[in-house]
Amino acid sequence: MKIGMSHGAGGELMQDLISDIILSNIRNTRVNGGVGLEDLDDGASIPLGEYEIVISTDGHTIDPLFFPGGDIGKIAVAGTVNDISVMGARPIAIASAMVLSEGFRGEELERIVRSMDAVSEETGVSIITGDTKVMEKDKLDRMIITTTGIGVVKRGEIVRDSGLRPGDMIILTGSVGDHGMALMAFREGFGYDTELESDVAPVWEMVEAALSTGGVTAMKDPTRGGIANALNELAEKSGVGMVVEEERIPVKEEVLAVSEMLGIDPYEVANEGKVIIGVDPEYADEVLDAIRKTRYGGEAQIIGEVNSERHVILETRLGGRRILEAPVADPVPRVC
Repeated sequence: MKIGMSHGAGGELMQDLISDIILSNIRNTRVNGGVGLEDLDDGASIPLGEYEIVISTDGHTIDPLFFPGGDIGKIAVAGTVNDISVMGARPIAIASAMVLSEGFRGEELERIVRSMDAVSEETGVSIITGDTKVMEKDKLDRMIITTTGIGVVKRGEIVRDSGLRPGDMIILTGSVGDHGMALMAFREGFGYDTELESDVAPVWEMVEAALSTGGVTAMKDPTRGGIANALNELAEKSGVGMVVEEERIPVKEEVLAVSEMLGIDPYEVANEGKVIIGVDPEYADEVLDAIRKTRYGGEAQIIGEVNSERHVILETRLGGRRILEAPVADPVPRVC
């Protein structure tokens, strides 16, 4: 096998890479019966007494480093905070490692670090340790940031990808495709014709509101592969299916316009500030109301319902039905 760009894009090819090469060659993947590597959740856990420490790590190779609505620093901290959050844990700390290309401009680095600090301040998450390396020019694509996050949750209260049950309602906390399509519009040179910006933002406030209300059964942030990948992953791990209504899925007009120009399905494009939440039907309306009162949750919608089938079915705006399949790879590479 030769590794290609699609192997890191969050779809079926990446899952094959993880299963065939990584998981098959690592034997020690779990601590004290917590969530382990082979579970392929957004993070792992280490049970310690009455609590569990949740850990998640993420590498960031974004092109371009600065984009409408954010930069690599903002997405590095927010993305890792989000992976901790959707496990149901309160994020408390971040470790950061940077690899810079020789010749990287100091003022750009300072701008990126300030973005990291801004997200840290917003979420109350401390950046407590890190490492910095420099490589020869042309041997590295300008900058790579790897962040590792730590969170805490009471033992037994971790939220897993596999928790959906028939009858649960599916909540989407906002519009889809904003991040990936904002970067694509900027790359293709028509970003100045639209006000479209990335949605990169920490989701902990929305998650905390949902958890405080009760009834949450599963959560996932739809990053690489978009909501198409996230919904299928939730369904597959839970052994269920679902029906989602296209009419209820928020999509900005700018996202639709860019998607049509580039021939890209917005449901397969990364988001960086949204959450898909499975909720007990008795709590769904209360959870939705709580999310809508948060800073980033105003567009939240109940978009579908879980059933006992094994497919994710999309009810289209035209009244038809089709299977919403997981993408082979994210059609917009190098966005997170």
